Amino acid sequence: MEKLFGTDGIRSEAGKFPLDDETVEVIGKSLARHFREKLSRTPRFVTGRDTRESGAQIELAFHKGAAATEKAHCESAGIMTTPGVAFLTRKLDFDAGIVISASHNPFRDNGIKIFSPSGKKIDAAMEREIEKDIFESRKSKAQSQKSEVLDLNSNFEIDLSKTVEMQNRYLDYLSGEFKTLRLENFKMVLDCANGAASELAPKLFRKFGAQVTAVNNQPDGRNINENCGSLHLENLQAKVLEENADFGVAFDGDADRALFVDEQGNLVDGDATLWIMSQHLQAKGKLNNQTIVATVMSNIGLELALASKSIKLLRTPVGDKYVLQELLNTNSSIGGEQSGHIIFPERSLVGDGMMTTLFLLEALRGKSKSLSEMTVGFTRFPQILVNVKVGKKLPFETIAEIAEAAKTVENQLGQNGRLLLRYSGTENLARVMIEGKNQAQIEAQANRLAEIIKTNLS
Repeated sequence: MEKLFGTDGIRSEAGKFPLDDETVEVIGKSLARHFREKLSRTPRFVTGRDTRESGAQIELAFHKGAAATEKAHCESAGIMTTPGVAFLTRKLDFDAGIVISASHNPFRDNGIKIFSPSGKKIDAAMEREIEKDIFESRKSKAQSQKSEVLDLNSNFEIDLSKTVEMQNRYLDYLSGEFKTLRLENFKMVLDCANGAASELAPKLFRKFGAQVTAVNNQPDGRNINENCGSLHLENLQAKVLEENADFGVAFDGDADRALFVDEQGNLVDGDATLWIMSQHLQAKGKLNNQTIVATVMSNIGLELALASKSIKLLRTPVGDKYVLQELLNTNSSIGGEQSGHIIFPERSLVGDGMMTTLFLLEALRGKSKSLSEMTVGFTRFPQILVNVKVGKKLPFETIAEIAEAAKTVENQLGQNGRLLLRYSGTENLARVMIEGKNQAQIEAQANRLAEIIKTNLS
């Protein structure tokens, strides 16, 4: 049976399997049935979506499926960030929260990820059950040779009357968690990626008195992540300098991650954020076990900087669910990814770009330092990441030419660098990441490896 759930739920091109209307309806039915069996009562679900033009249709199909046979109670939070949906699931006693988003992907893509009230994604066993239901439904349809056309607008609609109330609950929660933070006379530039944070983020930071300039906050259904947000920092860097701002932040499409720009226009990524926040928590006596959690993608420079402060770095595979699991296993206080996905498990089990921004601002204001001053002590080693489109995802070590080339690179790097080969969890891509002291050298090594991978796995 084909696996549909990746490291971040189901993700594909909207309107095509498995995000066609009929399959999304099956997902809703399946989830409702499994929760009814588990709870012995009618399940309650809340959904939220980012700003993609396909989001409302997918949300409607899910609601219809969940309510069709199991009569699940579904409510919509409308345009809402991923962490916002997770918060509402917990706060309002829903049995699951469903986020319709493809995060940083282009607008043509979309996705479905499902959270339990704890903030964890549903377990692998339930994912397999939903996949089983999907393929059994497709098999049944094929055997009957009937093509059912869904009329999603027939006697069925989503009640959006509670949307504003839910959005305000989430903003009130965030502002309430940082009651002592004051941002008067502090200039911020927010790049909202034309995504889920477009209305929420400016409202939130103005609550603290900040002078906010918001850009890319006019979503039209198709401009989400388009030359903006956490994947395209150049315009934000220029805008911070143009506005003579103290601080810039870029969210991704569903605002579960954030990357920053200091007052000098320099990028402050997830590794630098972990460096700042680990010292902040350590100084307050709140860094459990003197340990932080990051992924195999975090720069070796972070590991060396943390060691200078007697802080241990634990690495996990790429994916927030792996970071979260290690945080819980070790009772650690903070973890995250270089991409800006940071988790503070004592506050939330879900990465939250706006919460991360508030934590970072709290650290800055507490020290009365600029963002550039707070990054001192962390020196990033040159790093290159090359993505290679592949037709199949075979273990790299089973392909002799790839394995031999990788071993050669590792020997060349020695103790002064790292090589990491991995596959994307959401796309048909192989990723070649190399760190080392010489940028030209690691670029040549990475491109050579990428060509070998492309030749063998296309």
